[in-house]
Amino acid sequence: MKMNRIQFQAGLSLNEFLSKFGTEEQCQSALEKARWPNGFVCPICHSESYCKVKHGRVKIFQCNCCHKQVTLTGGTIFHSTKLPLTIWFQALFFLTQTKTSLSTLELMRRIGVCYRTAWRLKHKLMLMLMQVMHERESTTKLADRVEIDDAYLGGERTGGKVGRGSENKIPFIAAIETNSQGHPKRAVFTPVKTFSRAEIKVWAQQFLNVSATVVSDGLACFRAVETVGCRHRPEIVGSQRKSTQMGCFHWVNTILGNLKTSIDGNYHGFKFGKYAHRYLSEVQYRFNRRFDLASILPRLLFAGCQTSPRSERWLRLADD
Repeated sequence: MKMNRIQFQAGLSLNEFLSKFGTEEQCQSALEKARWPNGFVCPICHSESYCKVKHGRVKIFQCNCCHKQVTLTGGTIFHSTKLPLTIWFQALFFLTQTKTSLSTLELMRRIGVCYRTAWRLKHKLMLMLMQVMHERESTTKLADRVEIDDAYLGGERTGGKVGRGSENKIPFIAAIETNSQGHPKRAVFTPVKTFSRAEIKVWAQQFLNVSATVVSDGLACFRAVETVGCRHRPEIVGSQRKSTQMGCFHWVNTILGNLKTSIDGNYHGFKFGKYAHRYLSEVQYRFNRRFDLASILPRLLFAGCQTSPRSERWLRLADD
């Protein structure tokens, strides 16, 4: 069998990570470069003239024109952090270089912090993933051939409803774009309120190009993709014909299987209704950037500089 270059790429090794980000000074330098690639710019008067002031261990940038003072982490996702930046960077490394992510408990053990701190770190980093996808992927639409399926996170609750009506199941759309060789290019996982034509139409307007040919299992709501100009090719699935046995759904079934295996293997208890969109974003981000594992950390670091501060109370609200 021919070696899959994507699967066997080197990525960012632990030794390489430590040589680049092993000290607090290296992490500060990397964060400064990510926040101001062309040098400091005052957020008030936009002057590029500044001086550096130190209060203890805190590095402060002071504008020479309006005298506005800005800390290196102020106004970013790292705002007012009491943790060393080396801990943040370790969390970034472990969460970006693993194929199946890490649970909060495992992250806690690897970076040596308490569970609550690890939880905050993980959810702030997931917000950074969502920030990147909002900025880079919100205007990018799936084209060519797109396999689509209805899926659920969660399972039946004792004494509750079973099947699709379960109170503990969160519906989401899984869509996989494939190229002319039949290989997967990008994935989109989108939580929805329900599988209705109105909901699918809104989703299709946001995520599908009119040139897309959508392959679905014949669920009636998926006909809504035709209303936005896409071609629809339903492959009817019934009791005698399972989608897992049909080649036309190979990639959406494979990737959905990997997603659910990853979540089941890492997370043994999280509130699907509150946090599903964050965990789906994490999987989508990692899959769509699998072609260059080494670049994920610096790209995510840049996103952290563009993401505004978030308190623990806000994180627990789980606003989408």
